[in-house]
Amino acid sequence: MVCQDGRWYMFFEVMNQDDRGEIGLALSDDGIHWEYSRIVLVEPFHLSYPHVFQWHDDYYMIPETLGAGCVSLYRATRFPTDWTRIAPILPVTCADPTIFRAGGVFWMFGCVPVRNNDTLRLYYAADLMTSWQEHPRSPIVEGDARIARPAGRVTLWDDRMIRFAQDCHTRYGDRVRAFEILELTPTAYREAEVDESPVLCATGEGWNSQRMHHVDPHLTTDGRWIACVDGC
Repeated sequence: MVCQDGRWYMFFEVMNQDDRGEIGLALSDDGIHWEYSRIVLVEPFHLSYPHVFQWHDDYYMIPETLGAGCVSLYRATRFPTDWTRIAPILPVTCADPTIFRAGGVFWMFGCVPVRNNDTLRLYYAADLMTSWQEHPRSPIVEGDARIARPAGRVTLWDDRMIRFAQDCHTRYGDRVRAFEILELTPTAYREAEVDESPVLCATGEGWNSQRMHHVDPHLTTDGRWIACVDGC
Protein backbone atom coordinates (compact mmCIF):
# COMPACT_ATOMS: atom_id res chain seq x y z
CA MET A 1 0.00 0.00 0.00
CA VAL A 2 0.95 3.64 -0.53
CA CYS A 3 -0.75 6.72 0.92
CA GLN A 4 -0.49 9.96 -1.06
CA ASP A 5 -2.34 13.18 -0.14
CA GLY A 6 -4.72 11.26 2.11
CA ARG A 7 -5.66 8.62 -0.46
CA TRP A 8 -4.61 4.98 -0.31
CA TYR A 9 -3.37 2.93 -3.27
CA MET A 10 -3.03 -0.84 -3.07
CA PHE A 11 -0.97 -2.79 -5.62
CA PHE A 12 -1.37 -6.56 -5.83
CA GLU A 13 -1.00 -9.64 -8.02
CA VAL A 14 -3.87 -10.53 -10.35
CA MET A 15 -3.86 -13.84 -12.23
CA ASN A 16 -4.91 -13.46 -15.88
CA GLN A 17 -6.69 -16.05 -18.03
CA ASP A 18 -3.35 -17.63 -18.91
CA ASP A 19 -2.56 -18.09 -15.20
CA ARG A 20 0.18 -15.44 -15.37
CA GLY A 21 0.49 -12.71 -12.77
CA GLU A 22 -0.12 -9.04 -13.55
CA ILE A 23 -0.13 -6.06 -11.18
CA GLY A 24 -3.51 -4.58 -10.29
CA LEU A 25 -4.55 -1.44 -8.43
CA ALA A 26 -7.30 -0.65 -5.91
CA LEU A 27 -8.17 2.75 -4.37
CA SER A 28 -9.44 3.84 -0.97
CA ASP A 29 -10.15 7.10 0.83
CA ASP A 30 -9.88 5.59 4.31
CA GLY A 31 -7.75 2.44 3.95
CA ILE A 32 -10.76 0.29 4.90
CA HIS A 33 -13.20 0.47 1.98
CA TRP A 34 -11.59 -0.33 -1.37
CA GLU A 35 -12.60 -0.14 -5.01
CA TYR A 36 -10.80 -2.08 -7.74
CA SER A 37 -9.37 0.20 -10.44
CA ARG A 38 -7.41 -1.56 -13.18
CA ILE A 39 -4.33 -3.52 -14.23
CA VAL A 40 -1.30 -1.20 -14.17
CA LEU A 41 1.62 -3.44 -15.16
CA VAL A 42 1.83 -6.34 -17.61
CA GLU A 43 4.89 -8.22 -18.84
CA PRO A 44 5.34 -11.36 -20.96
CA PHE A 45 6.48 -13.08 -17.75
CA HIS A 46 4.81 -13.58 -14.35
CA LEU A 47 4.65 -10.59 -11.98
CA SER A 48 3.87 -10.65 -8.27
CA TYR A 49 4.87 -9.11 -4.90
CA PRO A 50 4.79 -5.46 -6.07
CA HIS A 51 6.99 -3.52 -3.65
CA VAL A 52 6.11 0.17 -4.16
CA PHE A 53 8.08 2.99 -2.52
CA GLN A 54 8.92 6.67 -2.94
CA TRP A 55 12.44 8.00 -3.44
CA HIS A 56 12.99 11.74 -3.86
CA ASP A 57 10.11 12.95 -6.06
CA ASP A 58 9.34 9.65 -7.81
CA TYR A 59 7.51 6.43 -7.05
CA TYR A 60 9.22 3.14 -7.87
CA MET A 61 8.12 -0.47 -7.96
CA ILE A 62 10.17 -3.65 -7.61
CA PRO A 63 7.92 -6.63 -8.32
CA GLU A 64 8.99 -10.25 -8.32
CA THR A 65 10.18 -10.93 -11.90
CA LEU A 66 11.47 -14.51 -11.83
CA GLY A 67 10.78 -15.02 -15.53
CA ALA A 68 13.10 -12.14 -16.41
CA GLY A 69 16.02 -13.75 -14.58
CA CYS A 70 16.80 -10.52 -12.72
CA VAL A 71 15.43 -7.96 -10.28
CA SER A 72 13.95 -5.10 -12.29
CA LEU A 73 13.18 -1.53 -11.23
CA TYR A 74 10.11 0.33 -12.52
CA ARG A 75 9.34 4.03 -12.20
CA ALA A 76 5.91 5.65 -12.25
CA THR A 77 5.71 7.97 -15.24
CA ARG A 78 2.19 8.88 -14.03
CA PHE A 79 1.41 7.59 -10.56
CA PRO A 80 -0.36 5.28 -9.87
CA THR A 81 -1.35 3.90 -13.28
CA ASP A 82 1.63 4.19 -15.66
CA TRP A 83 4.91 2.38 -15.00
CA THR A 84 8.08 2.09 -17.07
CA ARG A 85 10.82 -0.45 -16.59
CA ILE A 86 14.06 1.45 -15.95
CA ALA A 87 16.68 -1.28 -15.77
CA PRO A 88 17.62 -4.58 -14.18
CA ILE A 89 19.39 -3.63 -10.95
CA LEU A 90 20.39 -7.08 -9.72
CA PRO A 91 21.32 -9.92 -12.13
CA VAL A 92 19.89 -12.73 -10.00
CA THR A 93 16.68 -14.76 -10.09
CA CYS A 94 15.18 -13.61 -6.84
CA ALA A 95 11.84 -14.39 -5.15
CA ASP A 96 10.05 -11.63 -3.25
CA PRO A 97 12.76 -8.93 -3.46
CA THR A 98 12.24 -6.56 -0.52
CA ILE A 99 13.97 -3.20 -0.64
CA PHE A 100 14.40 -0.72 2.21
CA ARG A 101 16.65 2.16 3.19
CA ALA A 102 18.61 2.45 6.44
CA GLY A 103 21.75 4.33 7.46
CA GLY A 104 21.90 6.16 4.14
CA VAL A 105 22.13 2.87 2.21
CA PHE A 106 19.68 0.83 0.13
CA TRP A 107 19.25 -2.79 1.24
CA MET A 108 17.42 -5.68 -0.37
CA PHE A 109 16.38 -9.10 0.91
CA GLY A 110 15.67 -11.86 -1.58
CA CYS A 111 15.03 -15.60 -1.59
CA VAL A 112 17.80 -17.09 -3.76
CA PRO A 113 17.67 -19.84 -4.97
CA VAL A 114 13.90 -20.05 -5.10
CA ARG A 115 13.31 -23.77 -5.24
CA ASN A 116 13.24 -24.70 -1.53
CA ASN A 117 12.31 -21.31 0.01
CA ASP A 118 15.07 -21.86 2.56
CA THR A 119 17.79 -19.33 1.71
CA LEU A 120 17.70 -15.58 2.31
CA ARG A 121 20.33 -13.34 0.75
CA LEU A 122 21.07 -9.70 1.50
CA TYR A 123 22.31 -7.08 -0.97
CA TYR A 124 23.13 -3.39 -0.58
CA ALA A 125 24.00 -0.31 -2.66
CA ALA A 126 24.76 3.37 -2.13
CA ASP A 127 22.70 4.21 -5.25
CA LEU A 128 19.28 2.80 -6.10
CA MET A 129 20.09 1.99 -9.73
CA THR A 130 23.75 0.91 -9.65
CA SER A 131 26.50 -0.82 -7.71
CA TRP A 132 24.42 -3.47 -5.94
CA GLN A 133 26.54 -6.11 -4.22
CA GLU A 134 25.95 -9.05 -1.94
CA HIS A 135 26.55 -8.57 1.77
CA PRO A 136 29.61 -10.45 3.10
CA ARG A 137 27.41 -12.23 5.68
CA SER A 138 24.97 -13.36 3.00
CA PRO A 139 23.21 -15.76 2.94
CA ILE A 140 21.89 -14.65 6.30
CA VAL A 141 19.53 -17.64 6.38
CA GLU A 142 20.44 -20.96 4.79
CA GLY A 143 18.62 -24.27 4.91
CA ASP A 144 15.67 -23.01 6.99
CA ALA A 145 12.36 -22.65 5.15
CA ARG A 146 10.65 -21.44 8.36
CA ILE A 147 12.31 -18.02 8.26
CA ALA A 148 13.90 -17.35 4.85
CA ARG A 149 11.41 -16.12 2.26
CA PRO A 150 10.37 -12.43 2.62
CA ALA A 151 6.77 -11.69 3.60
CA GLY A 152 6.44 -7.92 3.28
CA ARG A 153 7.91 -4.48 3.74
CA VAL A 154 10.63 -3.97 6.37
CA THR A 155 8.87 -1.87 9.02
CA LEU A 156 9.92 0.46 11.81
CA TRP A 157 7.88 -0.36 14.94
CA ASP A 158 8.60 1.20 18.35
CA ASP A 159 12.05 2.19 17.04
CA ARG A 160 12.69 -1.41 16.05
CA MET A 161 13.39 -2.49 12.47
CA ILE A 162 11.24 -5.54 11.71
CA ARG A 163 11.76 -8.09 8.93
CA PHE A 164 8.80 -10.33 8.02
CA ALA A 165 9.33 -13.90 6.79
CA GLN A 166 7.07 -16.57 5.34
CA ASP A 167 7.10 -19.88 7.17
CA CYS A 168 7.39 -22.39 4.32
CA HIS A 169 8.54 -25.35 6.43
CA THR A 170 5.51 -27.55 5.78
CA ARG A 171 4.09 -25.75 2.73
CA TYR A 172 4.48 -22.47 0.88
CA GLY A 173 3.46 -19.41 2.91
CA ASP A 174 1.92 -21.14 5.90
CA ARG A 175 2.29 -18.17 8.34
CA VAL A 176 4.28 -14.97 8.85
CA ARG A 177 7.11 -14.63 11.37
CA ALA A 178 8.75 -11.38 12.50
CA PHE A 179 12.41 -10.63 13.25
CA GLU A 180 14.05 -7.55 14.74
CA ILE A 181 17.15 -6.45 12.85
CA LEU A 182 19.65 -5.80 15.65
CA GLU A 183 22.72 -4.95 13.59
CA LEU A 184 22.96 -3.80 9.97
CA THR A 185 26.17 -2.47 8.45
CA PRO A 186 28.07 -3.20 5.22
CA THR A 187 30.06 -5.81 7.16
CA ALA A 188 27.68 -7.10 9.86
CA TYR A 189 24.14 -8.44 10.19
CA ARG A 190 22.30 -9.76 13.23
CA GLU A 191 18.62 -10.41 13.96
CA ALA A 192 16.37 -12.13 16.49
CA GLU A 193 12.77 -13.36 16.31
CA VAL A 194 10.43 -11.11 18.29
CA ASP A 195 8.25 -12.37 21.13
CA GLU A 196 5.08 -11.58 19.16
CA SER A 197 6.06 -13.94 16.31
CA PRO A 198 4.32 -15.46 14.41
CA VAL A 199 2.25 -12.39 13.64
CA LEU A 200 -0.12 -13.97 11.09
CA CYS A 201 -1.58 -17.49 11.07
CA ALA A 202 -4.44 -19.35 9.43
CA THR A 203 -7.74 -19.12 11.29
CA GLY A 204 -9.27 -22.44 10.21
CA GLU A 205 -12.28 -20.82 8.58
CA GLY A 206 -13.20 -18.09 6.11
CA TRP A 207 -10.96 -16.21 3.67
CA ASN A 208 -7.75 -17.02 5.59
CA SER A 209 -8.67 -20.50 6.78
CA GLN A 210 -5.55 -22.25 5.42
CA ARG A 211 -2.58 -19.91 5.03
CA MET A 212 -1.32 -16.33 5.37
CA HIS A 213 2.00 -15.22 3.92
CA HIS A 214 2.13 -11.43 3.42
CA VAL A 215 1.72 -8.29 5.52
CA ASP A 216 2.25 -4.59 4.73
CA PRO A 217 1.89 -2.38 7.86
CA HIS A 218 1.76 1.44 7.80
CA LEU A 219 1.70 3.99 10.60
CA THR A 220 -0.95 6.61 9.85
CA THR A 221 -0.65 10.32 10.55
CA ASP A 222 -2.97 10.01 13.59
CA GLY A 223 -0.76 7.38 15.22
CA ARG A 224 -2.80 4.29 14.26
CA TRP A 225 -1.46 1.26 12.45
CA ILE A 226 -3.14 -0.12 9.32
CA ALA A 227 -2.05 -3.15 7.32
CA CYS A 228 -3.09 -5.19 4.33
CA VAL A 229 -2.65 -8.96 4.59
CA ASP A 230 -3.47 -11.94 2.42
CA GLY A 231 -4.99 -15.33 3.05
CA CYS A 232 -6.31 -18.45 1.41
